[in-house]
Amino acid sequence: MGRLVPAVTRALDILELFLDGDGTLSAPDIVRRLQLPRTTVHELVTTLAARKYIVPVPGQSGRYRLGVRPYQLGARYAEHLDLAAEGQQVARTVAETCDETVHVAILEDTDVIYIAKVDSTHAVRMVSAAGRRLPAHCTSVGKMLLASLPEPEVAARFPDGAELSAMTPNSITDPAALREALAAIRERGTAVESRESNPDVSCVAAPVRDRTGRVVAALSISVPMIRWSEERRAELEELAVKGAADLSERLGHRSAA
Repeated sequence: MGRLVPAVTRALDILELFLDGDGTLSAPDIVRRLQLPRTTVHELVTTLAARKYIVPVPGQSGRYRLGVRPYQLGARYAEHLDLAAEGQQVARTVAETCDETVHVAILEDTDVIYIAKVDSTHAVRMVSAAGRRLPAHCTSVGKMLLASLPEPEVAARFPDGAELSAMTPNSITDPAALREALAAIRERGTAVESRESNPDVSCVAAPVRDRTGRVVAALSISVPMIRWSEERRAELEELAVKGAADLSERLGHRSAA
C-alpha cells in the first residue's frame, strides 16, 4: 500500500467537516477544528473553491458550504449501487466473523425476499435461499422490516381477524400478537426470531437504511439451537447491528452518531 499524501488528506478532512453542524464553515473554523496552519488552510480552501468543491455562502462573508462537485460525485456513486451485490459482500464479511449463516432481505407486501445469503461452514438445514420468498411475520428480517412501517400500514397488511400462515408451531398467527411483537422490536431496534420459520434455528436481525434514512432491507444471522444461548444472542445481535450499519453506509446512510 502506498503512502498517504498529506495535502490530499487535509483537503478531505476539510470537506468532511461540512458533514457536521449547519454545513457552513469559515477558514478560522477550519484552523481551529483541524489545528492546521492558517496559510495551509487558506491554500486548501482556495483550491477547493476553485474546483467547486466548496462555494461562498451568499450574504455571509468568509463562510463556505459544499459546492456542486461533491453532489455530482455522490450521484454517480449512487448510480452504480447494487443492494444485492453490496449486501452479499457485507454478508460474507459478517459470516466470516461469526461462522453462522447471514441473510439480507427486502420486504414485498407481506413477504420477504432474500437477496443475499452466505452459508455457515457448519452443515445447517435452512428454509431460506437467495431469491426465495417467505412470510415476513415468520422471520427476523421480516419482522424487522415490518416494524419499520407505520402502524396503520401494518394493520392494513395484517387486518384483525386475518389468520396468518404458520411455518412452525412457534410462528405468530394472530395479527394482534404480531403488532405487539413489532412494537417491542421498534423499541429495541433489533428483531429476534425463535424457531418461527425453522424449528431448529433462531435468528437476530437489524435494519439497513439508505441515504435518506429509510429502512430498505434487513440483515440477519441464523443460528442452530445447539449453538443458541442468551449470551450468543447478544453477541450476534451486536454483530448484526454492525453489519447492517456497514451496509447502510455503503448505501449512503450517515448515522446521526
